Amino acid sequence: MSEQPAPYGGTPAVEADESRERVRIGHLREMKQRGEKWAMLTAYDMYTAATFDQAGIPVLLIGDSASNNVYGNETSLPVTVDELIPLVRAVSRSARRALILADLPFGSYQTSAEQAFTTAARFMKEGGAHAVKLEGGLEMLPQVETLTRSGIPVMAHIGFTPQAEHALGGYRVQGRGEEAQRLVDTAIAFERAGAFGILIEMVPGEVAARITEAVGIPTVGIGAGNGCDAQVLVWQDMAGLRTGRLPRFVKQYADVHGVLHRAALDFAADVEAGTFPGPEHTF
Repeated sequence: MSEQPAPYGGTPAVEADESRERVRIGHLREMKQRGEKWAMLTAYDMYTAATFDQAGIPVLLIGDSASNNVYGNETSLPVTVDELIPLVRAVSRSARRALILADLPFGSYQTSAEQAFTTAARFMKEGGAHAVKLEGGLEMLPQVETLTRSGIPVMAHIGFTPQAEHALGGYRVQGRGEEAQRLVDTAIAFERAGAFGILIEMVPGEVAARITEAVGIPTVGIGAGNGCDAQVLVWQDMAGLRTGRLPRFVKQYADVHGVLHRAALDFAADVEAGTFPGPEHTF
């Protein structure tokens, strides 16, 4: 009797091209120097990680947005280190080329630089992350300096920082008026502290472009115009799995929700009609 494939999956949906070189921090800086823009997507599981990796997405972010998009919370605040590490592990095991970037969740790095190191080290040792991302302003410089001195690449996240949504008064555009120069100065300070990149969220496009011009490290925009070196979206937003009202900065490139909904209806109809499983599906 011939052996059957595992009935519940167990291998990535696609295989990445093993001949392609792993994306490193230096490659991203070189792309900025050449003026090449690139895309970043979130990923939280083996199948999306392998699919996006095969598509050539150079950086995959296991964001604290998993709180909203995996665990069903209303905000990013409740998700924990212990909840995120298994997702990082799944992505890092499944992507052969992309750089794996992990978010440090709320409460896991703000207390001290030592706390930030302990958390980041767990993401790298237990999850297989190549780099981490943290949110905040100049108060986060000690954390960035400690991580980079310890050999942990770190991306800073400025502008609107979701983990501080209550302090910021909700989802509001940052960096308008006199605050613009403060953001530019903050980005420069993070570069000097050793950050390899800066994510800029919900900032006027002209301000994000100024930041991109002012620093020699890559900038990644989300709701920050097209003047950044790269762009990131939550994959469920990008691919149309999420429905309802979407942020202004989201563009949907597919209707995954519609496809899955139709497939579920068709499957249920076949089962109810007795047409599945058919002879070809029976031993």
